[in-house]
Amino acid sequence: MKSCGVSLAAAAPAFSDEEKKMAAGKPRGKTKEGTLSLTAEEREELSGLDSRLFGFLNLHEDGAKTETLLLKAVCCYESLMLKAEGKVESEFFCQLGHFNLLLEDYPKALSAYQKYYSLQSDYWKNTAFLYGLGLVYFYYNAFHWAIKAFQEVLYVEPSFCRAKEIHLRLGLMFKVNTDYESSLKHFQLALIDSNPCTLSSVEIQFHIAHLYETQRMYHSAKEAYEQLLQTDNLPAQVKATVLQQLGWMHHNVDLFGDKATKESCAIQYLQKSLEADPNSGQSWYFLGRCYSSIGKVQDAFISYRQSIDKSEASADTWCSIGVLYQQQNQPMDALQAYICAVQLDHGHAAAWMDLGTLYESCNQPQDAIKCYLNATRSKSCSNTAMLTGRIKVLQAQLCNLPQGSLQNKTKLLPSIEEAWSLPIPAELTSRQGAMNTAQQAYKSHHPNNEPVLGLSETPISQQPLPVHKITYSQVDDLSSPAKRKRISSPTKYLEQLRIDRDNLNPTQKLMLQQLESQFVLMQQGFYKGQNSHFPGSNDEQPSFSTDPALYLQAASTNIQTSHRMLPSSSVTQGTAFNHLSHIATSGDQQGICCTKESTPSGSRSFVPEISSHTEDTPNGCAGVKGLSNRVQQLMEEPICSPNSGDSTSSNLISDNPQISSLLIGKANDSVMTEAHDKVSSIHPESHTKTNNSVASVHSSVISTTAPKSADQTTTLGVTSISSPHIRLQTINEKGLENSHSSENTSLPMISRKPDSQIIPSMSVSIYSNSTEVLKACRNLDKNVLSNSHNLLDKCPPPRPPTSPYPPLPKDKLNPPTPSIYLESKRDAFFPPLHQFCINPKNPVTVIRGLAGALKLDLGLFSTKTLVEANNEHTVEVRTQLLQPADENWDPTGTKKIWRCESNRSHTTIAKYAQYQASSFQESLREENEKRMQHREYSDNESTSADNTGRRRKGPFKTIKFGTNIDLSDDKKWKLQLLELTKLPAFVRVVSAGNLLSHLGHTILGMNTVQLYMKVPGSRTPGHQENNNFCSVNINIGPGDCEWFVVPEGYWGVLNDFCEKNNLNFLMSSWWPNLEDLYEANVPVYRFIQRPGDLVWINAGTVHWVQAVGWCNNIAWNVGPLTASQYKLAVERYEWNKLQSVKSVVPMVHLSWNMARNIKVSDPKLFEMIKYCLMKILKQCLTLREALIAAGKEVIWHGRTNDEPAHYCSICEVEVFDLLFVTNESNSQKTYIVHCQDCARKASGNLDNFVVLEEYKMEDLMQVYDQFTLAPSVSSSSS
Repeated sequence: MKSCGVSLAAAAPAFSDEEKKMAAGKPRGKTKEGTLSLTAEEREELSGLDSRLFGFLNLHEDGAKTETLLLKAVCCYESLMLKAEGKVESEFFCQLGHFNLLLEDYPKALSAYQKYYSLQSDYWKNTAFLYGLGLVYFYYNAFHWAIKAFQEVLYVEPSFCRAKEIHLRLGLMFKVNTDYESSLKHFQLALIDSNPCTLSSVEIQFHIAHLYETQRMYHSAKEAYEQLLQTDNLPAQVKATVLQQLGWMHHNVDLFGDKATKESCAIQYLQKSLEADPNSGQSWYFLGRCYSSIGKVQDAFISYRQSIDKSEASADTWCSIGVLYQQQNQPMDALQAYICAVQLDHGHAAAWMDLGTLYESCNQPQDAIKCYLNATRSKSCSNTAMLTGRIKVLQAQLCNLPQGSLQNKTKLLPSIEEAWSLPIPAELTSRQGAMNTAQQAYKSHHPNNEPVLGLSETPISQQPLPVHKITYSQVDDLSSPAKRKRISSPTKYLEQLRIDRDNLNPTQKLMLQQLESQFVLMQQGFYKGQNSHFPGSNDEQPSFSTDPALYLQAASTNIQTSHRMLPSSSVTQGTAFNHLSHIATSGDQQGICCTKESTPSGSRSFVPEISSHTEDTPNGCAGVKGLSNRVQQLMEEPICSPNSGDSTSSNLISDNPQISSLLIGKANDSVMTEAHDKVSSIHPESHTKTNNSVASVHSSVISTTAPKSADQTTTLGVTSISSPHIRLQTINEKGLENSHSSENTSLPMISRKPDSQIIPSMSVSIYSNSTEVLKACRNLDKNVLSNSHNLLDKCPPPRPPTSPYPPLPKDKLNPPTPSIYLESKRDAFFPPLHQFCINPKNPVTVIRGLAGALKLDLGLFSTKTLVEANNEHTVEVRTQLLQPADENWDPTGTKKIWRCESNRSHTTIAKYAQYQASSFQESLREENEKRMQHREYSDNESTSADNTGRRRKGPFKTIKFGTNIDLSDDKKWKLQLLELTKLPAFVRVVSAGNLLSHLGHTILGMNTVQLYMKVPGSRTPGHQENNNFCSVNINIGPGDCEWFVVPEGYWGVLNDFCEKNNLNFLMSSWWPNLEDLYEANVPVYRFIQRPGDLVWINAGTVHWVQAVGWCNNIAWNVGPLTASQYKLAVERYEWNKLQSVKSVVPMVHLSWNMARNIKVSDPKLFEMIKYCLMKILKQCLTLREALIAAGKEVIWHGRTNDEPAHYCSICEVEVFDLLFVTNESNSQKTYIVHCQDCARKASGNLDNFVVLEEYKMEDLMQVYDQFTLAPSVSSSSS
């Protein structure tokens, strides 16, 4: 790790000069030029302040002195920057970024960090910088880049002091991105960490419970919520939120019993929640929904009124009120409530739809059509097709009406334009009075209907409701200082000015006028940066200028003004200010339709300091006030899409041009000129001029005979971001031409306090013997403790490769698949076949006719034989949708997507065999029916085309795919495994030349055989093999399989596509859209695998497969003894570590076994293995001696035969040699292993752990020394 400061010795001269000036009689803190200076004591205090203190410094309560010091430091730095014309060291900007971050001046912090990044080639060594940068991205909801920054911190320094905070924020961001598996893992990692964090343990447990609910794992969610309620001294706010969730879940989920039972439980939970927190507007709203569903109208109205009274106005609440009024035959009240809802949220599809239904019931089809059109144009609309059909029916009815009949008819309700233009007080009393005549006209037709709690009869509030006011004053007692908002609410200020309107002075009146104008504009969505480019919107990361003068321009501008420039495609700062206090607390209830009001869309948040913004959530997902009494929903869709702004304002329909202008949010020029680029990311990926891929960086390191120093190797993967098109946001358009001085001033630097985790580099050649390696290790700091098995150190964190250049022409994007046709056993064992398959230029090879040439009995793997052999054997089942092989549609069939539906369950071979057979019989019946139709209808071609269209676009048939059937037991599957020994050595499951055969233990599906039982349409989604090993797949038949293959060099492009589609490349199920790939110039090999064909997937090749017919397949992995295979395996090992994904192949363990068992003659392969051995040897010795020096006993444990490699039970990284086991686990001999980092998080001084040693250091040294480059066959024979 590199400290973000220079030495104190270098900084002292400049400061001493300043002190001499002060001693000469100048005012304290000022030089004769008038610039500020820092005293030695201030420099000492500032040296301990960096991004790691963010959230743990309370500058506004007891930290006023620190805040003053930080402000002074920033002013001093900026003054000196002007004097030096920006010619300062990179560390200067890093410190400035930290200070601005601690002051929560995010634009200036981002600018300073950007400058540091552009100047510091090995920026990645500075974890405090990466952490600060991640926090800034998190603040702006640039989650794509925040995730990358935080992941790099944990990769470079797993023991980072704020690792818990990082895991917490990663959990929140992955939750928003719907990567629930990753989210859960990071929440759990945060939960086991005993270090301080901005959320308490119970709050993290709440997030985990809500994560289950979001995934519709309702029983798990209920269990987690109820377990949380059993916690001693549970804070009232947490208790209220948990009870609220349980109530809402019982209301929505059918699994919890019949309706009466569910609603009774829901009401009880919500009433208990209100006892704990009577001011929760969301709980009152949910209670109103429950009362409404059981017909308690009066109670529902009371609850809704309480909701509006307790919290900011909610479109969901007004929509629900409208539904109640409509059910009670009070159309005027219903109209007013619906108008309130759609004015608060222009894209509230349910409100528009209900409003259309209301107009239709009052025989006003023109207004109904407008409402339905607005509903269909909302992102939250889930039944567009039905509404489109209804619109066509109404339009047809209008065409058939006599001309002028509508104009002569008395309207029961005002038109949508008239209703929209009326003023809207909080309780709507003025509008109620204005429309009294129309209401009476309606009542004359329905004399028996009495109004129920009319809005005019029972005022909700005497004060106008603020539109989505963000309540900054409500602070949770649980919250740490980081969770407390420090920006005053302009909404409250506006209210105060309105109250004191008569007593304002001219300046205050002008301010009131401006605030009111801005508030109206923001309410209609005017503060949208139409051309803004937000980080994460695409792969091309927006850039900044590296001119320090522009930093000062940004620094000289009022922060609140600059906040308003944020593009509305981002989540507002109000919700992003600290995501730790914002929880999506109602879950994803899509598909659950209790009533027509059961689909409230997400509420809208308008934060005056920043921009108007729409928070879209899935149907049925309501924002809930939770842990800090200001909990709001997180978005459930991509955060940083350039088109994800206010989806509702641009497409609203009206006949009146002025109303249309208002509805679509047409901003005036003065507002639009303010909207321009504000936030951009400065992460390195899109700025590198070279192929900064995992391969290009890491292979250059691990293939060298003597690893270069850190400074040398970092130039391999990082380049400057200076380029002609780079821009930085500026508020003040004036430059800094009038700089005070043009001379290069010697600037004072604050010496940073050293980081105890910084590991000194060790320059030792791989040709040094083990004694020399250990001697060099002993010269390192004995207090250094690191268990980070980064095989590829001294290089930046791994990154996916960019697309190969130059791009392939379009006619080369469907290359022919390399195929070999075998006619005899001699052909199968011909050596060039092996060389052809492992050639990296061939991503895939199809060996045709293999079974026939080797006389393989494929019948041993047929369904009939499998049932006879082991009919109760377990089968993993994947439930999927039957779709065309080259397409992937969403379940509704409306659009092509990358996400592949694949739900897991289990059955037996016998039961799946029955399903496979019945599926075949059903297909035969369908074929017979088609033949009958062919005879009956002469227009067969058009019928066939129509059927094809229906198959393509749903509804799709559900199928089941039997996968991952384990055939490793040589007693159960003796005949089958024996038959596979007929294969050539290079494709056998076990062989001396197969790296996986040297693991010493079993990895199911990799060095053992797995079987797949398929029906047509069964899909193996897109993936690379575990740790990029090669794979062998034989089709047993009788049907075919269709394969899609992409070369290894393009996996970075597919990873980018997965990220754009909110998918995890390594863990999610995805099926590429071929159109996307061809547009990105990605070549795709496409071929049919027939029975008896063997498909060889080369190292790192991306592939996905779909069954054409009914068939079985067998597959396993192999690891050729080549430099290419080893390099790709180690690179994926490191990439997995960065992504917090377990590497199935333990590469450290495998490397030592290779050194013991294999003579390597390939110099490149030898150098890579030897380098990894040296790295691990150094780590083992350093850690062992540091533990002993700290007084921690290392206990001999040893290893048994066939004992698997060990992984940390918490973070799943491989643990080699020194195992950290809890005292309890050791006494029980269960040996639950931890890595050192996770052990220290649980017990800082390791008191609760014992350290077990697997290998004697002498044994490792001997293996290291004896592993030498063997002479090649050609050289030895000569």
